[in-house]
Amino acid sequence: MAEKDYYEVLGVSKEASQDDIKKAYRKAAMKHHPDKNPDDPKAEEKFKEIGQAYEALGDEDKRAAYDRYGHAAFEGGGGGGGGGRGGFHDPMDIFSQVFGGGGGGGSMFDDLFGGGGGGGGRRGGRSSSGQKRGSDLRYDLEITLEEAAEGVEKELEIEKSASCSKCSGTGSKNKGGGAKICKTCGGRGAVARQAGIFIQQSTCPECRGAGQVISDPCVDCNGEGRRQEAERVSIRIPAGVDDGTRLRSTGKGDAGLRGGPAGDLYVFLHLKEHEVFQRESDELFCEIPLPFSTAALGGELEVPTLTGRATIKVPAGTQGGTIFRLRDRGMPSLSGRGKGSLNIEVQVEVPTKLNREQKEKLKEFTESIGDKNSPMQESFFEKAKGFFDL
Repeated sequence: MAEKDYYEVLGVSKEASQDDIKKAYRKAAMKHHPDKNPDDPKAEEKFKEIGQAYEALGDEDKRAAYDRYGHAAFEGGGGGGGGGRGGFHDPMDIFSQVFGGGGGGGSMFDDLFGGGGGGGGRRGGRSSSGQKRGSDLRYDLEITLEEAAEGVEKELEIEKSASCSKCSGTGSKNKGGGAKICKTCGGRGAVARQAGIFIQQSTCPECRGAGQVISDPCVDCNGEGRRQEAERVSIRIPAGVDDGTRLRSTGKGDAGLRGGPAGDLYVFLHLKEHEVFQRESDELFCEIPLPFSTAALGGELEVPTLTGRATIKVPAGTQGGTIFRLRDRGMPSLSGRGKGSLNIEVQVEVPTKLNREQKEKLKEFTESIGDKNSPMQESFFEKAKGFFDL
């Protein structure tokens, strides 16, 4: 499969300046960073592709080699000649250098992804002790409109990796005593391979990125420090949530490798279709049949709401399609600032089964009011009279 042109990956022309290339990388890296897209399995691969494109084009010598030889400049020593300053690095390291995130505390990483220097930052990152953050989990939950209106607490059963109780999450029978620096990668968790003028890095196959190997693995978790279990998690759903609302439960995802911090649980809400009401933001809509006699003479009409019954006054001569608005009977705002309205649209119901006597009386009634008591009909035929003259 042909590799994508690096200029196309960054969305710049071949005449772009180095500054333009850097700006394009910053924009694309921000958009496709894995921590910004936890539910997109393709984001990490796209992020890596963007990093490689920037590393090739962000350096003037490498860019010259790429312009001359294309991707062949970075394969097994083919073409390219000089300019051997560095190679393909970890895309996260490239991101750190460009954004100034780098080493330790604070900086732009915290501003962009809420790192805070503690356990969040880079998803799946490895510490010096071989610990690795657990994966985030997704749970799709269906709730009713009534539950969304009132708020509700739900108990979920999650299949997840949990810390191994036998080894206290260390992966070692000796609870940490059997951990040794991986000889294959020297504790870095990654191995490098020369590819032309670039150096390509990949996860170490021996320690699987942990940087350490366990000489006395725990028999219960096989040295992982975690094992698959079912766990019940309670989550509070606030009033006013809508279809597609995402809730986050910190630390309720998979346990980390060998005592690393746990990932997060993301609960995506889906609203069941309601038999009576339709929802648009904080507004509720409902169609209700209105008896012909009530529409003509006026009266009261009992209507449903999410909290019980309500009564509306129907003026005489009400037409089908008229909307009655009940304030503060809709959905609560998720911000807690009041409620929307319930909009009742009435549809005049015409009798379908009339006996002979009723038909005669209706005919008499129609003749008695004449043609001048139908304003909507008059207005329509006035507008459409040209069509009838054709």
